[in-house]
Amino acid sequence: MRELLQDLFEKRLDLFVSEKRSNKLFFPKAERKQAAFAKRSAEIVKINASGKIIEEAVDEEFQALKYQAHYQYLIKQKGLLYIEEELEERIAKFYNGALVMDEEVKVPIHPQEPTKKQIKLELDEQAVRLNYEYNRLKAVQYAERWWNTYNPAFQKFENNCTNYISQCLRAGEAPMRGHPNRGMGWWYQHTNWSYSWVVAHSLKNYLGNSKSGLRAREVSSPDQLILGDVICYDFEGDGRFNHNTIVTGKDAYGMPLVNANTYNSRMRYWAYEDSSAYTPKIKYKFYSIFDE
Repeated sequence: MRELLQDLFEKRLDLFVSEKRSNKLFFPKAERKQAAFAKRSAEIVKINASGKIIEEAVDEEFQALKYQAHYQYLIKQKGLLYIEEELEERIAKFYNGALVMDEEVKVPIHPQEPTKKQIKLELDEQAVRLNYEYNRLKAVQYAERWWNTYNPAFQKFENNCTNYISQCLRAGEAPMRGHPNRGMGWWYQHTNWSYSWVVAHSLKNYLGNSKSGLRAREVSSPDQLILGDVICYDFEGDGRFNHNTIVTGKDAYGMPLVNANTYNSRMRYWAYEDSSAYTPKIKYKFYSIFDE
């Protein structure tokens, strides 16, 4: 099975730098990636990938394996070189050693946390000003440390994107408040947490309304963000936000590069046009975290 996976990787890597579209019809990820970079006047000049088998099964002539792929892209844009990384789980099936299917394992974009209770407006909360200084360096350092794994000090969720962003904000010394009411504030306490800590839409609501403790200012365009700021995503454009990222870098044009969990990635271009979750109806919210 390892030999089959190795052969699969060798064939796949060429597609990210190949100009022949016909070769990419069975691996749309490569085409999406190339198109997204070309739109930004950027290109993949080198790619490395490694795989880890998670599960495998053999039934006579059929072989199936679930595996994790770790991609590292060396990106060139104007005079800038930087590395983007991502982890992806996939399932491949073979018949007598010949590949018949290779698909991404998609995680539900809506978390399984209760979502009927929404964050209450600040009028219902204690108007207590919690003084703090947001440490952007520590937030970004945490984002870099844990983008491709999970901090055992926190609960892990199937859809972990907002839990990860909250941890980054907390590492930046943002103050928690609202405990023990799960529908108020932003907090994490051992085996309990606010909806805003783990639910993408609830964190978006919190950042848009909070007037004490952790606060943010909504800005109109991504180039206004700096390291440690947050982007919220509504992939379907239906008003329900289902993903969050944190800004960890800038590209050659000063546009944000972001880190994220669930579909673990680092230094990824903010717009997510290369994502399988992307739709033309996508909407974004851009939040600049107040420094104090």
